Amino acid sequence: MTTATLAGSAHRARPAAQNRILSVFRLHFVNVSTTIVVPWMIMAFIFLVNLAIWAVIFSSVTSAADRADVEEGLTWSGSSFFVFAYMTVVAVQAINLTFPFAQGYSVTRRDFYLGTALAFVSLSAFYAAGLTVLSLIEDATGGWGFHGHMFTSVYFGVGPWYVRFTLFFVLLLFSFFVGTAFAAVYVRWKANGMIALFAAITVLVVALGALATVTDGWPAVGAWFERNGTNGVILWSLVPTVVAGITGYLVLRRATPRN
Repeated sequence: MTTATLAGSAHRARPAAQNRILSVFRLHFVNVSTTIVVPWMIMAFIFLVNLAIWAVIFSSVTSAADRADVEEGLTWSGSSFFVFAYMTVVAVQAINLTFPFAQGYSVTRRDFYLGTALAFVSLSAFYAAGLTVLSLIEDATGGWGFHGHMFTSVYFGVGPWYVRFTLFFVLLLFSFFVGTAFAAVYVRWKANGMIALFAAITVLVVALGALATVTDGWPAVGAWFERNGTNGVILWSLVPTVVAGITGYLVLRRATPRN
């Protein structure tokens, strides 16, 4: 076999691998109701419920002092956290349901994982952009006319648009890849793997809490959170996101799908 033949074979192999990755990527968007329609419908419902609650609250508040207290309290809304929890579920379903299907079509585990990761990164960017736009509209309308804060809570809705987008994007990546790691464990070891995983997490959390207590380290923990602030803590979540992403791949690459 000549050098030219080897080069030609390698050139053909690269597009084939890219096509397989893109095929897996498209596979996750076959049913857009799960990934696009349903989340926004639920988000719209949550928003309407919040809007009704804000209207009731402000219709019953008469004094300026009470109104100021209400406005301050509304900045701590956690309504938007639904989307992060939902995307974790989406990741779990994506791995559990599409992995056996993709394996039936001889898609390699590497190509499946890369295509899935590309889908999750794209969804994170899509939802981060949508949440950022809604946060800017919320600012422009004075909290939808009621000083409400659903997309501009103190957790991730403060700062320029690019800061908000980054925080939303990072949190969504965390949700997707943590869900991926959990799903990979289930695909490979089923219920026994999940029990062992939750037991290990419990032991780790208790051990860290005990260590902080014995060494009188809680003030240092509090100082770390205060020093980094909300934005810094969210950015630090990239570390467990990367760990979860690598773990998910290492576990899934040896998993055998079972129907």
